[in-house]
Amino acid sequence: MAELPTKKDILDWIAAHPEAASKRDIAKAFHIKGAARIDLKRMLRELEDEGHLAKRKRSYRDPEKLPPVGVLTVVGPDANGDLMAKPMEWHGEGPEPKVLMILRSADGALGAGDRILAKLREVKGEEHHYEGRLIRKIGTNPKRILGIYRKSAEGGRILPIDKGADREWTVAKDATAGAKDGELVEAEQAGPKGRMGLPKARVVERLGDPSKPKAVSLIAIHQHGIPDSFDDETIAEADRMKPAGLKGREDLRELPLITIDPWDARDHDDACYAHADDDPKNDGGHVIWVAIADVAHYVTPSSALDREAKERGNSTYFPDRVVPMLPDRLSGDLCSLHEGVPRACIAVKMRVDAHGELVDWTFHRGLMKSPASLNYEEVQAAMDGEPNEKVAPLMEDVIKPLYAAHHALVDARNRRQPLDLDLPERQIVLGEDGTVKSVQFKDRLDAHRLIEEFMVLANVCAGKELVKRSQPLLFRVHEEPSVEKLDALRETAQASGLSLAKGQVLKTAHLNQLLAQAAGTDHAELINLSTLRSMTQAYYSPQHIGHFGLALGTYAHFTSPIRRYSDLVVHRALVTAHGWGDDGLTEADIEALEATAVHISETERRSMTAERDTTDRYLASYLSERVGNEFGGRISGIARFGAFVRLDETGADGLIPIRSLGQEYFHFDREAQELMGADTGRVIGIGQRVLVRLAEAVPVTGGLLLDLLEIEGAAVKPGASAKRGRPVRRKEGKAKAKAQKGRKVARRRRG
Repeated sequence: MAELPTKKDILDWIAAHPEAASKRDIAKAFHIKGAARIDLKRMLRELEDEGHLAKRKRSYRDPEKLPPVGVLTVVGPDANGDLMAKPMEWHGEGPEPKVLMILRSADGALGAGDRILAKLREVKGEEHHYEGRLIRKIGTNPKRILGIYRKSAEGGRILPIDKGADREWTVAKDATAGAKDGELVEAEQAGPKGRMGLPKARVVERLGDPSKPKAVSLIAIHQHGIPDSFDDETIAEADRMKPAGLKGREDLRELPLITIDPWDARDHDDACYAHADDDPKNDGGHVIWVAIADVAHYVTPSSALDREAKERGNSTYFPDRVVPMLPDRLSGDLCSLHEGVPRACIAVKMRVDAHGELVDWTFHRGLMKSPASLNYEEVQAAMDGEPNEKVAPLMEDVIKPLYAAHHALVDARNRRQPLDLDLPERQIVLGEDGTVKSVQFKDRLDAHRLIEEFMVLANVCAGKELVKRSQPLLFRVHEEPSVEKLDALRETAQASGLSLAKGQVLKTAHLNQLLAQAAGTDHAELINLSTLRSMTQAYYSPQHIGHFGLALGTYAHFTSPIRRYSDLVVHRALVTAHGWGDDGLTEADIEALEATAVHISETERRSMTAERDTTDRYLASYLSERVGNEFGGRISGIARFGAFVRLDETGADGLIPIRSLGQEYFHFDREAQELMGADTGRVIGIGQRVLVRLAEAVPVTGGLLLDLLEIEGAAVKPGASAKRGRPVRRKEGKAKAKAQKGRKVARRRRG
């Protein structure tokens, strides 16, 4: 049974997770189950009696509050010497809230009249209403440096780790932040060049040992060349932006468009609302609204913001940070659909029939005001009968109609049969020091599926609308698997006692039948992984090819313009197609669509690689303290030099070197993806269950080395110097037959 947290632990957790502080959330966070929930309930009641939680509940219900990121004006010190600020944008009916600035030693001085971008946290029981932490001063954009600190008598130097860096930076004695020799530090430019012509810097954060977890994502950012700082022109352009007004827009502020995101979401770029269709011709049908932040209003063609967003292509997400496509002023503020704040949007109103089939749709450029920013867990808890005080008032008119519309879309989805893979998503949970506290597999809730289905439908409508209006755009394209990959999947299925239809035009329904056969068996994970590996990689294209995985003929990304440049292009295309303004798609943009598609497809792959490398390094760091422990897993890949194993507990992939497989020589069969023992004839292949011992974990590279202990329940003798034996004779079978097949692949286009 999990140990109960202290009252301080509970209060600290609620302070860090103000939007996920129900009893259910707290119990889940501290792994409290069964009878221990009674003790937790008692502790929470005591905290309420002591006045702690009651205050938080009131603040939780308060509809008049500032967004989590906002622009402030520094007022100056109050009578107590505390630095105070006020919001530049306040839409509440009550008095303007006061913000106490909590400055770190590295933040530098702030004075009255300074405009700043800050993270905000609501507080109660104080003369001020919020605490603010500086992100940066508006109008300033100091250059950031990541490097190794080298101490000297005068202070020190920073050796940048950027591949293209050709100079060092000097650090004065009073600007080291206590950095030690050899530490990885993040610094910023601190003035003109110093002695010997070297520029000056000041350390803003010590990241410690370069191999430690806190440095992992920063190293990945620089290794993969992901731009992580905005130039001065871009920042200045963002800082000049002001909230869009109602001019030229439809007033959608009365629509209860709510956002539903992860509890730790950094932005809110989509909102939704649904209700029963009152048209008698659509009996049992639904009206679904999806509203998306109108990024095109702020990021106009050929502007500095546009050039920077296009270069990045997309935001990149790591466990401890995000490298945004747009500056904080936009991504966390003006383009984020915070509750209670008017925000510009492009919305699509969609009508579906009782069976979830699309009837018609219309697009609107409007101004919305979300009544609530919710998270998946609290929405799901509400539908499960435990609504918290924020969700309860929305249940009848907002939440239940959303789920009713979703149920209809599920019917349509089941008939369409998009690829239905079952691959749990890992979540790496970090502590304040950057170390990995735990590795979890995210729950797949109906609330997640609801938002996914709404977003897919909105993307379909965007593509159809622009095709109907003959407006050039970027499609999201996914082609069907190659013949070779399908043959490999078919062989894996047959080896598992399953079958994949052959001799007909491949549809996702055929792959779903295979996945259904494997569901609930020991082969489920193997078949899901093998099916995923057989897929081609999706990409962007101005050509109308279709999306095989979603079983859709027309598909365009429309729903995330804060974090994907492709969606911004689609928004501009909608602006042009509807004649909404002069911030639409230009002729130059249209001529460059092919090049833009190639570029942002590449930046997407770059981000995926950096995110994967970072995850591997975090997992290696997490497991480095458990070297020598035994783990269950399944063989996930075969190579000439050994076998890869995916560990059950964390989903991490490790390598069993060929020398550790046993006291014999193993022959590698590339076609069959197997290793075969020369003496025993033992076959080691994908999908087999194994027990392994962790021999080595290298956080710097993310590599894990494993020793094989058991395979399919049978013990394996430790590896030794194996002599090259003769391969066991095998019947001429699938491998040879496959090798004799032609390599000509007909490229099939889907309309």
